[in-house]
Amino acid sequence: MPSDTPEQQPPHPDEDLDVLAADDAAEEIEEVDHDNDMAMDSGDEDEELTLVNDAIAYFDEPQDSLFTIAQHPVHPSLVALGGSAGAHDDAPGAGWVVDTSAAQSRPVLPASFASDPSAAAAADRPPPTALASLYALEGHTDSINSLCWTLPAGEVLVSGGLDGRLRAWRADAKPSSGLTMTPLGETQEVEEVNWLAACPSPAHPNTVALGANDGSVWVYTIDPSDASNALQIVQSYFLHTAACTAGTWTPDGRLLATVSEDGTLYVWDVWGEAAARGSVDSNGQTAVAMSPEDQRFEVEGGLYSVAIDPKATFVAVGGAGGAIKIVSLPRLGGAPTTQQGKKSGGGGGGADATTGGQILASLHTQSDGVETLAVTLAQTTPATVLLAAGSVDGSICVYDATRRFAVRRHIVGAHEEHSVVKVEFVKNSWTLTSCGMDGVVRRWDLRGSAVGVGAQATGGPAAPHDGGLIKEWKGHRGDGEGGGVLGFVQGETGERVVTAGDDGVSLVFEA
Repeated sequence: MPSDTPEQQPPHPDEDLDVLAADDAAEEIEEVDHDNDMAMDSGDEDEELTLVNDAIAYFDEPQDSLFTIAQHPVHPSLVALGGSAGAHDDAPGAGWVVDTSAAQSRPVLPASFASDPSAAAAADRPPPTALASLYALEGHTDSINSLCWTLPAGEVLVSGGLDGRLRAWRADAKPSSGLTMTPLGETQEVEEVNWLAACPSPAHPNTVALGANDGSVWVYTIDPSDASNALQIVQSYFLHTAACTAGTWTPDGRLLATVSEDGTLYVWDVWGEAAARGSVDSNGQTAVAMSPEDQRFEVEGGLYSVAIDPKATFVAVGGAGGAIKIVSLPRLGGAPTTQQGKKSGGGGGGADATTGGQILASLHTQSDGVETLAVTLAQTTPATVLLAAGSVDGSICVYDATRRFAVRRHIVGAHEEHSVVKVEFVKNSWTLTSCGMDGVVRRWDLRGSAVGVGAQATGGPAAPHDGGLIKEWKGHRGDGEGGGVLGFVQGETGERVVTAGDDGVSLVFEA
């Protein structure tokens, strides 16, 4: 063992060089036993990834994110997709129409396979079907972020983009000749289109509304037979002072409700029916006008989602911080009244029930912004009205409107820590479908009365015995890796779910 004071060595010819000391050179290094040696951590290169794809079909022609999806109202297999990039770098906005009927259903496995997962995995099941584009939607110079087919027959497909353009195509779908798309033209009145909504009124076919980043709201009627002047402005509104973030029509198409980042809610009397019944505000444009000036309605941070119940009795709006406000709507079914218009801007809290504008409830169960709302009339006796809210905090909260909006189910962590992007009920049912930035689509059975369930206790998605999870579909990248599901359609029956993915892929799942 060397002493603490090393012996003085004679000068070395290359004394300026760093050389290995003699004592270190004599040290022997034991041979490594490679059989028992632990592998070095090589980072992500050795990470084992488990890829799951539950889809029966896919469409992967897009080169970048898909932001929006719309389903034909008469031919549900026809789906339009819109995104941020086409096949070339000089096509920053692009869309496609695909036919999902080409997707082959997978055979139902016999009951004996249920007890043997390995046998089920080894079963001869067809691989996912690759879908081809029927038609490419061109002409936008920036991302297509909104699409809709006009009602009631889907005669026109309308697209809205971040370039402010509104474009329309006549759609001729015939079983014998397939799909023919004919450009009808475009218009541009705003800098950015935020959303599109088709009017369901049979008295006003082929009508759409849009909301813009400058707060304006526009209503167009499209004449598919007049290529020279197909898009005609019906109304335009400018009461919102910040971006108009969401909008929806009443189920009968008589009124249009929109919300804004400035915290305002306006229910527009587009066709003058509220005015004919004396249920219009003094501004002459709205049947209901709510603003933060009424502190009971104030939502700090703005409003971002809106939904109306199937009977058009109330409108629900969701905003920052998990806040939800429920406001009554005017009743337009009876004979016109002689009542004079209400005062605008104050919130209408003291208005008569028949004129709307009353705050029915203020809800605050979730901890972050409410980005999506959905309402259903579940088949019970009497019928049950359910309101579902999806939040940035990853939870879904379901309220029972027939019980003064009591919390029926709070599924904490429905999409783990990732934002819930969309919730939608299968029509007239207890079944709710949701998607999120985790890249997963889930389906829930909301029968029962569980409250406060989910990942709060389990650390993951709610299980069937607590949150009512009955199905989940995976295939998108998700998990914060730019692969969240940004939208889906499921028709009226929910038999097939088609997605729009942030990873540039659309998947078809089968229930």
